[in-house]
Order: sequence, then C-alpha cells, then structure tokens
Amino acid sequence: MRFLVLGSAAGGGLPQWNCLCENCRLAYANSPRIKRRSQASLAVSANGEDWMILSATPDLRQQIIDNPALHPKSLRHSPVKAVFAPNGDIDNIAGLLVMREMQPFTFFATEAVMACASGGVFGVLNAELVARRTVKLEEPVDTGLGFVITPFVTPGKAPLYTESADEAEIELGAEGEYTVGLEIARDGRHFYYMPSCARMTDALRKRLDGAEIVFFDGTTFEDDEMIRLGLSRKTAWRMGHMAMNGVKGSMRELADVAIKRRVFIHINNSNPALLCDSPERAQVEAAGWEISFDGMAIETAEALA
Repeated sequence: MRFLVLGSAAGGGLPQWNCLCENCRLAYANSPRIKRRSQASLAVSANGEDWMILSATPDLRQQIIDNPALHPKSLRHSPVKAVFAPNGDIDNIAGLLVMREMQPFTFFATEAVMACASGGVFGVLNAELVARRTVKLEEPVDTGLGFVITPFVTPGKAPLYTESADEAEIELGAEGEYTVGLEIARDGRHFYYMPSCARMTDALRKRLDGAEIVFFDGTTFEDDEMIRLGLSRKTAWRMGHMAMNGVKGSMRELADVAIKRRVFIHINNSNPALLCDSPERAQVEAAGWEISFDGMAIETAEALA
C-alpha cells in the first residue's frame, strides 16, 4: 500500500489567510522552523498508479499539482479514480468542485455526507461520469482499486454550516454518519484515516489495536489552545476534536494500544507541535507519534515486494 499526505493541516491551512499567530507569522516568513501546509487529505493506492483521495479539500487542485503521482499521463486522464469523504465539513467536500472537468471517478460517502455533497452547486459534477456510492457504517466496500474500505463510527458533530443557532441544541461527541473513520484493508493488514475524532471510546481502542498505520486527528495540542491564544472562543472539544495532550488527549488515550505507526494529521495552525524545535514537538515524538507534512509518502512492505 502507498499513502501520500496531500495536506496535513486543519481547515484554513498554514498559514491561514486571516491569521498572524506565531505559527502563521513564521510560515509567512518561510522560517525553517515550520513547514507550510494545506488542508488535510490523504491519497491511497495499492499499485502506485490508481489512487483514491480521502477528503477532497478546497486545496485539492494545488495538492494534485504538487504531487507528480497524481498528474495526468495522457491528453485527458487522471490517476484519481475515487474520492471518499469521511465527513460533510467544507474541508472534506469542497474539493469535489475542482473535479468538475468531465473526468470519471467514483464518490463514496455515508448517506448523511452524500446529502451534504448533492444538489445545488455540486450539480456541476456530471452524473453520467461521476458515480455516487452511498455506503453504510461497518459494511466493507470493495473500491475496485485493490483494497477494501470500511467506514465506522467516530465521535464528532454535524458540519458547522448545519449547526443550530441554539448552542444547547448542538450535540458534541455524537456518533452517527456525519463523522466517520475509514479502515483501509489489504491482505489482512489494516490502516486507518481519522482526521476528526472528538473522544476516544473502548470500541475505537479495540478496533485500532494491531493497526499498521493510524492517521489520527491532531487538531490542537491542548484543548483550550485557541482560547488561550485569543484565536477563538471554542475548545477543541467544541469543534469536534480531541487534543493531543492532556488526561483525555489522544497521546494518553492511545498509549497502550498496539499501533505500529502513529501519524498526526489535520493539525491546526495554532498547534505548537508544528514547530520542529518546540518542546511540544519533542513530547509528541517521545510518545511515538509523527507529525505529518504535505508530501509525506509511506509505502508498506508488501507494496515493495
């Protein structure tokens, strides 16, 4: 299996267009202490030629340009054969609009997410060329690309643009079809893409035990990080994400789970672990985690055989 990180940042990327926090300031200045990042997306392939994109971000066109593996090989061609959206946030579906130039591919999503990406402006996707496959939780999907994907419940929340104006009506940590994790399986080996996860559960720990690779939600380092920096009034929990650190943070919650390779993805511009020389980066790496970056490529052993 081949995995290519097209984007590693949370919504807005790094630097974010309207932000001058310390990380963004350094990124604007091209500091060697930090890498610029686009919004989180992962490309997956079993043969290095045919690819599925997990999360179609608003940055998708540039992400394709930046990664030669996804370049067309003839007059009208694309190695991108499918897209799977794990939730209905703009960060995961807006990139579909970049793919409107009459190119066949298959779009996979749960019923709730499919509804978010259907009708209206998404009508620009030619129904005769773009096959839409609605998937169900816990039902394996043969992608036709040499691997199977199974969507599973990940605690989260509904997309921001669907939230009620009444804060009391917003269900945080909800388990449903709006936010799912994706299990990628091939030859008895399992890999996971989980860019959004509000909390850890016993069911998730059991599922991830024995995983080859887990690409996991790394939005903030601390739950109240954005509040302390004056960037937002929301905690990571309120946004539908776990923090890396803390009693309920992902590093501690997954510390005793047998995962061969742990990679943080969907990292917010506020997160100090983005700085290569920060104590937070050192803490993350000491805990056995990696900080993903745009262009990060991983090939598993069987792909090289």
